[in-house]
Amino acid sequence: MRLVVYNIRYATGTGPAFNLPVPGAGYLRSNRRVLNGLTEFLRRQDADVIGLIEVDTGSVRSGMVNQAEYIATSLGHFSTYECKYGTSSFNNFLPIVRKQANAFLAAPRVHGERFHYFDSGIKRLIIELELDEVCVFLVHLSLKYRHRQYQLRYLHDLVEKSAKPVIVAGDFNTFWGTHELYLFMRASGLRSANEQGLATYPSNSPRAELDFVLVSERIRVTDFSVPDIRLSDHRPLICDFTVEGGPAS
Repeated sequence: MRLVVYNIRYATGTGPAFNLPVPGAGYLRSNRRVLNGLTEFLRRQDADVIGLIEVDTGSVRSGMVNQAEYIATSLGHFSTYECKYGTSSFNNFLPIVRKQANAFLAAPRVHGERFHYFDSGIKRLIIELELDEVCVFLVHLSLKYRHRQYQLRYLHDLVEKSAKPVIVAGDFNTFWGTHELYLFMRASGLRSANEQGLATYPSNSPRAELDFVLVSERIRVTDFSVPDIRLSDHRPLICDFTVEGGPAS
């Protein structure tokens, strides 16, 4: 199977607006050319599962286009998405912000999805996607170190409850890379698919490993790459894997 994980930054690209001296200026307007470029890149990957971070589900920024549905329809995929702030968050009442989501796109063989929420941090959504042989969790962790540690503890408890092999993937905002995840991975029986520790951020000259695909013991990674694609401020992750004891993929 092939998993692609990508923080697409609401399809706003990496143009001059990103450097304006106005907080959040680079996030205020998406670009249809960038969205189409993202769609074509994902089409070429022919992935079974795609995890997208920072997706606009239909605000004025995206011209009322639900980016998750737009890409999924173009690829012939199933899609599931949700606002990343949690149902009780004040952010759900703010224009643009309440349409900021994470999403899974997947080819058939999906048995169901579940939404979980961290009890700390601003970004709280965890999407769990159950497939034939594996459960995949998609996360976008807090920018604050203390909150990330609380979130990892919560995530550990979810992983422990899964009856199937597990993949935990997304934007972890770990400014110290795998060192910050060491205890979580040991306790959860996970390892990084990115064995070389390839940096993922910023896309034009990566220096930090913020994005991860973490896999459990029965999952064998057959190929992993971080391609030089600059449609967002992050680079995408591409992970090919099989599940030991399951059908060949």
